[in-house]
Amino acid sequence: MTTLVRGASPTLVRDALTVLQPGFTGTTPPDWLLRRIGEGLASVGVFGRNVTDPEQLTALTARLRAERDDLLVAIDEESGDVTRLEVRTGSSFPGNYALGTVDDTDLTRAVAAELGRRLAACGIDFDWAPSADVNSDPDNPVIGVRAFGADPQLAARHTVAYIEGLQSAGVVACTKHFPGHGDTNVDSHHAIPRIDVDLATLHARELVPFRAAIAAGSKSVMSAHILLPALDPDRPATLSPQILTGLLRQELGYDGLIVTDGMEMQAIASTYGIERGSVLALAAGADALCVGGGLADEGTVLRLRDALVAAVRTGELPEERLADAAARVRSLASWTQAHRARGAETGPGAASEEGTAPGADIGLVAARRALRVTGTREPLTGPAYVAAFTPVTNFAVGDETPWGVGPELARLLPSTTTGTYASDVAVDRVLRDAGERPIVAVVRDTHRHPWMARTLDALVTARPDTVVVEMGLNQAPPRGALHIATHGAARVCGTAAAEVIAGVA
Repeated sequence: MTTLVRGASPTLVRDALTVLQPGFTGTTPPDWLLRRIGEGLASVGVFGRNVTDPEQLTALTARLRAERDDLLVAIDEESGDVTRLEVRTGSSFPGNYALGTVDDTDLTRAVAAELGRRLAACGIDFDWAPSADVNSDPDNPVIGVRAFGADPQLAARHTVAYIEGLQSAGVVACTKHFPGHGDTNVDSHHAIPRIDVDLATLHARELVPFRAAIAAGSKSVMSAHILLPALDPDRPATLSPQILTGLLRQELGYDGLIVTDGMEMQAIASTYGIERGSVLALAAGADALCVGGGLADEGTVLRLRDALVAAVRTGELPEERLADAAARVRSLASWTQAHRARGAETGPGAASEEGTAPGADIGLVAARRALRVTGTREPLTGPAYVAAFTPVTNFAVGDETPWGVGPELARLLPSTTTGTYASDVAVDRVLRDAGERPIVAVVRDTHRHPWMARTLDALVTARPDTVVVEMGLNQAPPRGALHIATHGAARVCGTAAAEVIAGVA
């Protein structure tokens, strides 16, 4: 125990640990993490680096809970483009944009219920999802297909369905990124985004899905590291008493757990530092501090613990505020623990009997329904050449998760190969690599990448029979003899597109 916490009451130290949601490295829990759980750490975050397969993840969570049965184990599993559960293969479920495109809330609820069932089976009981952001800026570099769409009412009804599905499986839904990250052109992993709209716009657009989520009983809400001068001209939402306490708690009447987005993100870390930022977040009204996407070591946990204890002792953070935050964490842990106990009593078939586990193929069913096909072309019957135009991946998605149609198309059309191309590739190179084979061009957010649009236009001009698969926001005009919009880059989206290309849909 460090000098800062020596002499502090055991209750204070335990409360400081209780409000942290740290990550760690490795596929088995390190000794330091088990030790801190024994000292009061109440939550742990699991990321892609911690997952190899469901069996390993189940063993990992069981080992964690051997230290503390009511431990909250969280994961950033949005499905679609952002997956940790299937980080090495791509998701079995399409993401929000695909679900919003179908606009069938029963389908969204069923997808979320099946996801929740799989998470719960692995010992995960807290999901940092869904994204309730209204993606009103199509050039948004960080939200995009993670949102249900640009219409507030559509986003609201699917946010509600997602929450209901996920929580029916005993998994906490964490509606994010409050008060709305959709109208931003900066990624908060790198800097503080700013939304310069008036209060009327915020209430009519950004806040609509969050009001619906609160009414639906979302157990948790995640704050955004964004500056909204109409609400607070000085501090981003995560650190703002006006936004977290004034707006979320008092005006909107939310009484669940408020958790921050990753405190190590540069919007906070480079401006305030994570220790100072964490104190300000708790004082502003946050109850749990997410940290560990980029920082995942014991030193970080101890620094944050010490910073909170020191802030209480100096009076900067009222002790009753920290105690209230810790009590909310423990209350949520009790809910998940009770749900696990009921599941153990009723057995694995209970979810299906209640109608909340629609089947393992629900993700592919949803992906197929989300496809939008323009143009006509005879199905391919022999090997194709897949030209994947690859933009820089945003931090939330990560670059370790595969995407595209190549593997799925190769399964249907053996000897199909894939070439990957980045910024300003010459179309002659693509044509040379393809040879005489039919070309399938796979793109992501063509409207945001001029080089991609230029290359695609040149390719379609040279080879009018090209098939184009857009796996991002479907904003650009359709190109190619056949244009397939998947509305997301999950593995099942690639499968659904490959079925159409090969004529087996």
